Amino acid sequence: MDLRTLRDISAIGDPIERARAVSRAMTEQQGITEEAARVRRGAIAEAREAGYSLEEIAKALGVTPGRVSQMRKGPVARAPEPPVSQGPKVIVQRALPTDPGTRGSVSLFLTEAERQGIRPGRTMLYTGPEASSEHVAAALRVDNGEDVIARRKMMLANDVPVRIATSYFRADLFGATRLAEPDFVKPTLQAAIEALGYRFGHAEETLTARPATRFEADTLELDPGEWVVQVLRASYSTEGTPIHVLETICAATRHIFPIGQVGGLDEF
Repeated sequence: MDLRTLRDISAIGDPIERARAVSRAMTEQQGITEEAARVRRGAIAEAREAGYSLEEIAKALGVTPGRVSQMRKGPVARAPEPPVSQGPKVIVQRALPTDPGTRGSVSLFLTEAERQGIRPGRTMLYTGPEASSEHVAAALRVDNGEDVIARRKMMLANDVPVRIATSYFRADLFGATRLAEPDFVKPTLQAAIEALGYRFGHAEETLTARPATRFEADTLELDPGEWVVQVLRASYSTEGTPIHVLETICAATRHIFPIGQVGGLDEF
């Protein structure tokens, strides 16, 4: 349905007929969109059979490998929207600040979820260089738009996507280390940072509620109008060097944020 068609429909005098014409046009448009998605899935499957990796396809399409995986699966059948009184599908706690024992575990999210009786899951979406956003650049003390190392994961609770967590590192400090390599860092990210000679000094955490971006809404499978809560944690070494910035994007309707005073030592 192009703008000319919409203008023609708007000029129909009878309001009932005008509404019917819009409905027919929307149905036709939906059919075209579904067919286009089917053709795209076929093209991606053909490219994979030809030997292209998800990363190569994602780079060519200007999206993340995780988004390419979603494209390959096709549309997800959604149940009818439940009444508001039924609430969200899952609720996960995200403590502010995080308990040091949890922060220093193999995975903050896996540990938190298991303690809450939730079946956790996580998948790596992207690892590599990425232009820094304004708030990440400020936390890492680099120029806005300067390339940094990004490690982006998606977290699931009972198979429901609930968070996108991205660790950012300065390329001049970590570009040639294993933090820039794909897959999860073992035994822990904190241990890998300390193995490079850095010791934790302090951290600053900022929480912001805002509308979701298109990427966030698609990845977290948010309904139209749903917001996210962005938790930005900037960690600094004992010398004051910005070492690790963790940006966690939480589906707002799937989280609660207990806030308490934590004693003892903290972690990156």
